[in-house]
Amino acid sequence: MNVIIIAAVWGIVMMLSGLFLRGTHSPVRMALLGSLILIGGAFADFHEYSFIHSDFKGLLVYDQFSSVFLLVISIALLFYFWLSGNEIIKVGANPYEYFALIFFVMVGAGLVTLYNNLLTLFLGIEILSIPLYILTGSDKRNLKSNEAALKYFLMGAFSTGILLLGIAFIYGATGSFKISSYVIQGSALAVYFYIGMALILVALLFKVSAAPFHFWTPDVYDGAPTPFTSFMASIVKTAAFVGFSQLMINGFANEAAHWKFALAIFIVLTLVVGNVTAVYQQSVKRMLAYSSIAQAGFMLMAVFSGNDMARLGLLLYAATYTLANIGIFAVLSKMKDYTYEGFNGLSGRHPFVAFCLTIFFMSLAGIPLTGGFFAKYFLLASVVKTGGYLWVVIIAVVLAAISVYYYFKVIQSMYFKTAKESGELLPVITGSFRFALLLAAIIIILLGIIPYQLLLNALTIY
Repeated sequence: MNVIIIAAVWGIVMMLSGLFLRGTHSPVRMALLGSLILIGGAFADFHEYSFIHSDFKGLLVYDQFSSVFLLVISIALLFYFWLSGNEIIKVGANPYEYFALIFFVMVGAGLVTLYNNLLTLFLGIEILSIPLYILTGSDKRNLKSNEAALKYFLMGAFSTGILLLGIAFIYGATGSFKISSYVIQGSALAVYFYIGMALILVALLFKVSAAPFHFWTPDVYDGAPTPFTSFMASIVKTAAFVGFSQLMINGFANEAAHWKFALAIFIVLTLVVGNVTAVYQQSVKRMLAYSSIAQAGFMLMAVFSGNDMARLGLLLYAATYTLANIGIFAVLSKMKDYTYEGFNGLSGRHPFVAFCLTIFFMSLAGIPLTGGFFAKYFLLASVVKTGGYLWVVIIAVVLAAISVYYYFKVIQSMYFKTAKESGELLPVITGSFRFALLLAAIIIILLGIIPYQLLLNALTIY
């Protein structure tokens, strides 16, 4: 509960700070301070210490997995502000409001992670989504940003309607919003329950940009200001997947026979659409949008399997995928040319940045000795452990091999091609920015070498 309270309070503090602080870098400093406090609150949650003791009547439920995940995304938020904070300031004239909205999104992430009630899930998703509509359209001078915000809002409102209809059907069938109560309903469930379950499944597949409900993702990610695309494609996406997995594991586990095969089809379809379409993109930013769809296919395996291996894989994904995306988008936001040619010769002029980007792309591709390898391994192993769906694993491995092509295409541009134009590919890179990139790369490598020591010691699930 500490994370939710701190994020809400600090969002208000960020709004009010704009009335009194005038320094250029003051918003970033305030946001960094808030993220550090958030990490402290998440660490206290992990040790079962709450700053404010409240009885939520079972609406929110803590467990070890949720506490570790909230700690992971709080640390990721620190890196996000550290690497992209100065770019957020440049988006528009209201930087304090942008940071405040990001903290409010973290409130939604906390609710989506800890909920035990369908109404809490709905509130969490809306608190998570509404600030993102605003952030997507925050660059009012850019027509693509305005178009992306409108499309995101309309599609998001439509999926929210489907989600609410599904919740209504389930409440009509069971008389309860509490998801843990559905497990003990047994054979007494009415047909309305299954209709509601199908509607909720469709709505959540839309929220996590799984195919064939992914059509909004490339345009929104491409049109939104790059610093906010980074946030949506990393922290927000992993939080949505944790909420999705909590519902299927804690609420609909007894009905797995009715949704397992359908979800397996969605996994394969998402992997195919994301990886194959990413190959043909000319813009690195748009390629990363389709890449996020492909990565959603892997994270859906955690929802599908629902076992301990899947939860461990999802935690690793939350750590490695968010850090890699935050690092890549932080560099991308400083560049004027988002095409592959824009990365030509980067290793010659900025060898340190090129090295860190190589680590990030290798992690997204799942290359050994990076955290992305073990994240994919655990999720694939979780599907094998489920039994009967080996074909999903085989297809996923083949498509993961395809992803190596478009990730390594960027690495090839950086190291084996020459920049066409003279001048700097990037503006002056500060020492603080370099250190944050290096630290993120080191964490990703450590997660690829000793994932057990870093995660299993924190999360006792075996």
